[in-house]
Amino acid sequence: MYDELNKLDELSRRKFIQYSAKALLGVGLSASTTPLWASQTINKPTARNVIYIYLSGGMSHIDTFDPKASWKDQGPVQTIDTNVAGIQISEYLPSLARRMDKIAIIRSMNSTQGAHEPGNYFMHTSYAQRGTIKHPGLGAWLNSMSGKTNSTLPGNVRIGGSNNATGGAGFLDSKYEPLHLGSPDDGLPYVDRHKSVDEAELRERLALAQMMDLSFHKKYPSKQVRAYGDVYEEAIKLMNSKDLAAFDLSREPKLTRDVYGDSRFGKSCLLARRLVEHGVRFVELTLGGWDTHNDNHDQVAGLTSPLDQSVSALLDDLHYRGLLDETLVVIGTEFGRSPEINSNAGRNHHPSAFSCVLAGGGIKGGQVYGSTDASGHSVADNAVSVPDFNATIAYALGLPIDKVVHSPSGRPFRVADKGRPITALF
Repeated sequence: MYDELNKLDELSRRKFIQYSAKALLGVGLSASTTPLWASQTINKPTARNVIYIYLSGGMSHIDTFDPKASWKDQGPVQTIDTNVAGIQISEYLPSLARRMDKIAIIRSMNSTQGAHEPGNYFMHTSYAQRGTIKHPGLGAWLNSMSGKTNSTLPGNVRIGGSNNATGGAGFLDSKYEPLHLGSPDDGLPYVDRHKSVDEAELRERLALAQMMDLSFHKKYPSKQVRAYGDVYEEAIKLMNSKDLAAFDLSREPKLTRDVYGDSRFGKSCLLARRLVEHGVRFVELTLGGWDTHNDNHDQVAGLTSPLDQSVSALLDDLHYRGLLDETLVVIGTEFGRSPEINSNAGRNHHPSAFSCVLAGGGIKGGQVYGSTDASGHSVADNAVSVPDFNATIAYALGLPIDKVVHSPSGRPFRVADKGRPITALF
């Protein structure tokens, strides 16, 4: 190592940095960013980006997008007309009712998982949870198969929820892991250099650290070791990006912020719009609290207020900016709630039938796909599995849903397992 350091004077700064970067990252500074499977897309994409709104806990379908006026346990919520003749939804969603022409409701969702953790995992990956492997989420699949739009910003961002939530990079390279933001208000932390370190000194320090690590990386050329190099490379790009402004909500006019609402969820929706506007391809945001075993009606009334206001604002904002046609807005949840009211005035887990929503990104609005029976207990027609739902998102993005990708252990996987897209929605 001492001999290697002595040679530094013989190298130009540029060659030294190139050499160090190549040793650590496995690529030169001008390495190609062509995605591995980009040439194998099987259909023309209808969407470039995804804003995935995850309602954690299991949204009650019959209190929101699939109300049952004649059901004895429907409760106090009434059905209201939408701006599309023949389609009614819950009175808790009046703003979305006025935008039904932009929305497609899938009322025939069903899952094989009836508990939160496995249900959440299944919804995000299309695979049942296993202790031996972690499956990638759609954001990781998208960025690995189709590439990033903005070379300096992350292609996959998660707002809220847990930093250890499912739907990450899984067995794919760790560079496809979503960047987690705990709060939409805080911007992106830790992206500024210390005031005592200028650009030149930062580069010198990185190059020196890379050179000192050279022998280690040669001895252990594993995927996990290379991943650390990817992290450093992406971090430096991000620190120098002019698009960091995308994370700053204070740059939005007050009127726009007011339309989205002052709730944490409303701010997350606004941040999601800013991120896709700057080239982030997959943004997931979470609205939790839907595990309504107790006082279902009061809880749903409170939860739907920010959902209705902020998603409506998001759809309008994307539309007026010309982004809705290329941005698929998804509302998903791990399962529904039981039609029957329990002894605590709540509804229990119900994977047999629930609702999800799609809008924009080539989806034909003003339609309902599938239905449930009179009580909302069972799917009556056009059943849609969780893998089918994820395959529909992948289809919109033009991803090769039949492409078999092998994990490091050699096991074959596909984007949405055996799911098939619902092409009637497009």
